[in-house]
Amino acid sequence: MSRMIERLVTGLAWLATLATLAAIFLFIGFLVQRGGKTLGPELWFGNISPWAALTGRLPVGDGIWPAAAGTLCLIILASSIAVPLGVGCGIYLAQYASGAWKRLLSFTVDLLAGIPSILMGLFGFALILLLRQTLAPRANTGLLLSAGCLALLVLPYLIIMTQTTLEGLPETLKLTGPSLGFTPRQHILHVLLPAASRGILSGIILAVGRAAEDTAVILLTGVVANAGLPHSLADKFEALPFTIYFLAAEHRNPAELDRGFGTALVLLLLTSALYLGALRLHRAIERKWRHQDRMI
Repeated sequence: MSRMIERLVTGLAWLATLATLAAIFLFIGFLVQRGGKTLGPELWFGNISPWAALTGRLPVGDGIWPAAAGTLCLIILASSIAVPLGVGCGIYLAQYASGAWKRLLSFTVDLLAGIPSILMGLFGFALILLLRQTLAPRANTGLLLSAGCLALLVLPYLIIMTQTTLEGLPETLKLTGPSLGFTPRQHILHVLLPAASRGILSGIILAVGRAAEDTAVILLTGVVANAGLPHSLADKFEALPFTIYFLAAEHRNPAELDRGFGTALVLLLLTSALYLGALRLHRAIERKWRHQDRMI
C-alpha cells in the first residue's frame, strides 16, 4: 500500500513538472510566434536612425528604445536602493536581533511583503501630495519616486531570503569564525556570506525580476507614454511593462498589437539577461572567495 502511494505521489509530481514545463514552452512559443516577426530596428527605433536614437539627438516616437532605457534605469536605481538595505537587514535579523524586537521586525517585514503593488503606488502618489502641501510645493512624480516605491516593494524578498539562508547554515559553520578568533564582522564577511551567497543571490534575482515587470507601482508614480529618455531622476519616463499595457489596451490595428507582443518578448529577454548576468557575477564572487579562503 505504501509503495502504491509513493508511486502515485511520484507520478503526480512528474505530471505537475511536465505540465509546468509545457505551459512555459507554450507561453514562450506564443510570444515568439506573435512578436518574433516584429523584432528588428523598427521595433526599437521606429523611423529614426539607431545612432540618432541612442545618442538622444532625435526623439523616438514609435519605437521601444526609450521604454527599454527607462526600464533599465528603473531596475538599476531600485536595486541600488533595495539590495544594500535588504541584505543588511537580513544579516541583522539573522545574527544580531533577538527576542521581542526580532519578532516585531519579522512581523513588519511579513506585513510589508503582503502589501499589493497598487497600494505601494498609491503610497508614492500620496507622498507627493503630502510634499506639495508641506515641504516641497513643486514636488512631482518621476523616476526616483518610482524606483523608491519599487525598492520598498522588493525589499521583503531580499530580507527574508537573506535571513532564511543565514539561519539555515549548519551550526558547525556558524562556529567556525569564533573558533578561529574572527571578529563578528570578519565572521560574517569571510564565512557566513560566502556560504550563503547562492541563497542571497536568488533573492536578488527575484527582486530584480519583480522590479522589471511591475506595472501598478510605476503607473501611479511617474511612467507616461511618449516621455522619451529620462535625463534626470525627477523626469517622467517610459517602461516596457507600461508599454505592453498601453499597446494591448489602446492598439488601433493588429500591427500595433503585434508590437505589444514583441515588447513582451523583449522584456522577457531583458529579464533573462539580467538573471544570467547575476549568475555569472555569483560564480565570479564564489571563485574570489574560494581564492581568499585558500590564501587564509
